[in-house]
Amino acid sequence: MPPGRRSSLMPDLDEQYDAALDLLRRVNPRDVATNLTTLCQQNQELAEELLSTVDQPLLVKTDSKVGKQFLCCDYNRDGDSYRSPHTDKFFPPVEDAIPLPADLRKLEVTANDAFDTYRELYYEGGLSSCYLWEHEDDSESLAGVALFQKQQQQSTWNSVHVFEATKGGKGKFTYRLTSTVMLDISTEKSKNALHTDLAGSLTRQVERDMTIEQPIDHIANVGTLVEEMENKLRHLLNEVYFGKMRDILGDIRSSTDVNDEKQRQTAQKDMMAGYLK
Repeated sequence: MPPGRRSSLMPDLDEQYDAALDLLRRVNPRDVATNLTTLCQQNQELAEELLSTVDQPLLVKTDSKVGKQFLCCDYNRDGDSYRSPHTDKFFPPVEDAIPLPADLRKLEVTANDAFDTYRELYYEGGLSSCYLWEHEDDSESLAGVALFQKQQQQSTWNSVHVFEATKGGKGKFTYRLTSTVMLDISTEKSKNALHTDLAGSLTRQVERDMTIEQPIDHIANVGTLVEEMENKLRHLLNEVYFGKMRDILGDIRSSTDVNDEKQRQTAQKDMMAGYLK
């Protein structure tokens, strides 16, 4: 579970909360947003905790002041409104919204520029947004989230990287990164190919001690961790999802005759039995 997302429910709701999470893990990942909404409607006492705990596909909103799109998640949400990284304004507007402190907002703008460059290099399109907020325990520490989304035809990649940098010794910080990738691939049925649906998610965490000389160094450190984690998650997705799918398709579709395959397996067993004697 990402930093700052520990359940704070009363003991009598813990069992219901665990049951809701268990249910969401067992249903189709593609329907997580719909199922999450249903659970929140059924038990409104769990709504806030579930919304802050369960990762769901990123929403896309438009900052009408500058005409730019931005990504939305629970970390830039206030009720039904979402804060834009472009102008630090909520859409729809929120009365008495508290803006970020000037220094933190300046760092957030720099982070968005940096991750936008990363997005262009690695994703060749798509959207990215980064949000920072004040650490609840220490004014020198930092917390934030970096979001990426790439849509191509009927396929969508969403990645959420929640991080915090906790101050240690002089110039030293402990970085904790929790990354979740949500993959949704769908192809239309055609004359020469079957319809394919593939959806799922992976979550991994990493912790590392790093140093800084000035606050802007946080961006470089977090960027390094995000880059390494995304490469790792891409590799895992290729092995877990695509690799497993290839194995299944290889078992159910064979270019060789079934009888020939059985004869080959029998001959192989006889050969192994001969070696073992």
